[in-house]
Amino acid sequence: MNSTRIAWLRPDDPVDAFPPLDEALQEPDGLLAAGGDLSTGRLLYAYRHGIFPWYDDGQPLLWWSPHLRCVLRAGDFHVSRRLRRQLRNSTAEIRFNTAFTDVIRRCAAPRASHRGTWITVDMIAAYERLHAEGWAHSIEVWRDGMLVGGLYGLAIGRVFFGESMFSGDSNASKIALLILARMMDERRLALVDCQVVSAHLTSLGATLLRRDEYIAVLERHCTPPIRVENWPQAPIPVASLA
Repeated sequence: MNSTRIAWLRPDDPVDAFPPLDEALQEPDGLLAAGGDLSTGRLLYAYRHGIFPWYDDGQPLLWWSPHLRCVLRAGDFHVSRRLRRQLRNSTAEIRFNTAFTDVIRRCAAPRASHRGTWITVDMIAAYERLHAEGWAHSIEVWRDGMLVGGLYGLAIGRVFFGESMFSGDSNASKIALLILARMMDERRLALVDCQVVSAHLTSLGATLLRRDEYIAVLERHCTPPIRVENWPQAPIPVASLA
């Protein structure tokens, strides 16, 4: 069933008060509910059940569950010859969780594409709380002591839910995504959720899963909800990824 109306949540509603996913709208694709809050409990419940928040400043809090989900699976990341050459010649390194606030604020900075404008002050505060509680993580690319790219998202069980990425250097965000792909190859992660499809993501090997297929992955790899704590402590040279 799919009507033109969506459910409105109150901040004091239980974290599981979302309507069934099959009530998400077809247009705009996947809009499921509005309102509620960005509490840790509600966010963790949402991600584990195929829902994520996405809204612009001035809009109500909106929750989405698209009919097709953009994901990156083990073995699918495409490393072009140009990127491989850049990796071999790079003096940069990858660090984990050393500059989460810097990464999320760089992702929120104005850019040519609209992705990034949705990272509101409230969203930043919510994901900083998730980071402090061990759920949200940053993958960072550093060169000559400067943060030049990276991404952030949630890790629950063996699924990484990517939120946003930025590049100050050419291909820096690709490099951050590549290290997640390598973690999947090593079976430390089972899936990287990219949320909304784009030409950039598909060029890197991302594919689409039907919602029911995606939910089945979450049920297998996010239950019970476990924090990912075995992130590398030492920086990883980018050249080692070539």
